[in-house]
Amino acid sequence: MNKSVFITGAVVNTGFGIAKKFAKEGYTVFIGSRELAGAQEAARKITEEFGVYAKGYKAEATFDEAEVKAIFDDIRAQGYLLDCLVLNAANLGIRQEFLTVDIKDFMDVINVNMGWNFLLIRQAAQHMIEKKGGNVVFVNSNTAYRAIPDRIAYCASKAGALGMMRALALDLGKYNIRVNAVLPGMIKTDRWESNYNDCKNAPSNFTPIGDIADFEDIANAVYYFGGDGAKNTTGAELRVDGGNTIQLYPIIPEK
Repeated sequence: MNKSVFITGAVVNTGFGIAKKFAKEGYTVFIGSRELAGAQEAARKITEEFGVYAKGYKAEATFDEAEVKAIFDDIRAQGYLLDCLVLNAANLGIRQEFLTVDIKDFMDVINVNMGWNFLLIRQAAQHMIEKKGGNVVFVNSNTAYRAIPDRIAYCASKAGALGMMRALALDLGKYNIRVNAVLPGMIKTDRWESNYNDCKNAPSNFTPIGDIADFEDIANAVYYFGGDGAKNTTGAELRVDGGNTIQLYPIIPEK
């Protein structure tokens, strides 16, 4: 039976790119999304293009662990124990100005980006313990280290998720479960293409190598951790940001 992967937020953009990468490598792909119809359609496209089995699930951050368990029980019922969990979905927490943001909106970001991932990992780990090994990959962000304006909850949650990644790498290592993180910078998503929130003019576009990441760049990094390429690596971070984090400040060409 094929190896299997569960990817959250895998309907479009980076998440769907990650799903395609694993499918191309022959994995069975399970897709999570806030909307069931979108997850099912993404799974259909994966099967149609790559000929692997794929299934979509509604995976909304309700924080009901019984609902999370039901997803993984269904995967088990189909004869699979997960080899890899990719945590791609996130609450972006855009335009949360510190002095005015509602505490509920602030905590929604923290809860989704940390608490929800915790529940998913705990259920996936049961599969991996039974299978005697597996991989968990956080799709994090270079904003875990470099803050951006009016995104306090997002930056805090990404920094916290890195701490959780390291703690889990320690706690789950004895089960041969590796836990690592990919840290993208700016990515050419729909949000970037439409210039939402003035994305294209953000200083993070101006990287040392003169370009930002596309979906394939992130997918390749995730697959390195999630496949067999990093079997002796856990608790590690891989930045895929064109070198943006190493800059004291970006060099912005004069117009």
